[in-house]
Amino acid sequence: MSSVMDEITNKAEILIEALPYIRDFNGKKVVVKYGGSAMLDEKLQRSVIKDVALLKLVGMHPIIVHGGGKEINKWLGYMGKESEFVDGLRVTDKDTMEVAEMVLNKVNKHLVQEMEKQGVKAAGVCGKDGGMLHCKKKMPNGRDIGYVGEVTSVNTELIETLIENDFVPIIAPVGLNEHYHAININADEAASAVAKAMHAEKLAYMTDIEGVCKDPDDPSTLISVLSLEEAKQLIEDGTIGGGMIPKIKNCVEAVEQGVNRVHILDGRREHCLLLEFFTRKGIGTAIIDNKVNLYPHENEYK
Repeated sequence: MSSVMDEITNKAEILIEALPYIRDFNGKKVVVKYGGSAMLDEKLQRSVIKDVALLKLVGMHPIIVHGGGKEINKWLGYMGKESEFVDGLRVTDKDTMEVAEMVLNKVNKHLVQEMEKQGVKAAGVCGKDGGMLHCKKKMPNGRDIGYVGEVTSVNTELIETLIENDFVPIIAPVGLNEHYHAININADEAASAVAKAMHAEKLAYMTDIEGVCKDPDDPSTLISVLSLEEAKQLIEDGTIGGGMIPKIKNCVEAVEQGVNRVHILDGRREHCLLLEFFTRKGIGTAIIDNKVNLYPHENEYK
């Protein structure tokens, strides 16, 4: 009997720990970049959708920006077409763009379906809808990689309309260029652009790593909170390298342009969003402007 009561008490304590976060984030916009392994595993996918549904139901305004790279690779493979990448960006010719748009739309509507199962209204759109994401051609190291762009402007009107009408916007990273052609956008960059334009309280990147570690091979060296200056220093001294560099640079830029906090989370862990958002220690890495800007109940990080 006592063990059952202890379990019930522990659950109550978890809810009490979440209370100040729920209060502080009520009515705030949160952008979740959804991708990686969490998209491929059905159990993890349900966990993410339930987390986002809970964020909505406790008074936050979540916005999902999703990828779909591995699914695109699969469908290109069916066509006998190899995937080619330059600096982590997909080389996108006309045929590849058509496949990418088809697959991302399929993924988008599946996520809407799963969100609706949780009793939360969702609307699936892409960056073309309402002229949401306008792009210019992206040329990594001067190389033309086709229909790939970087976001130059975000029209937030459609997103705001959906939120005002109690929908969770679910956004696929396809935009328009100056000629109104469909353009493939890196999902991390699309999420960052949306978060900045919406003045989001939080931007969460779901990845396949634990977060930022002092030693990338040792998860026990996870850094819970990084200031902008510390994040920049870790890039300069080589602690952060490879594919993490553009992700951290996106995080830094988002914070510099008004997003209060950016989280890097391990999407392979169930309920990672709730654990990071609603517990004192969290499980990933939070990047903030300055540690002076910690929430009042986080003074132990100073």
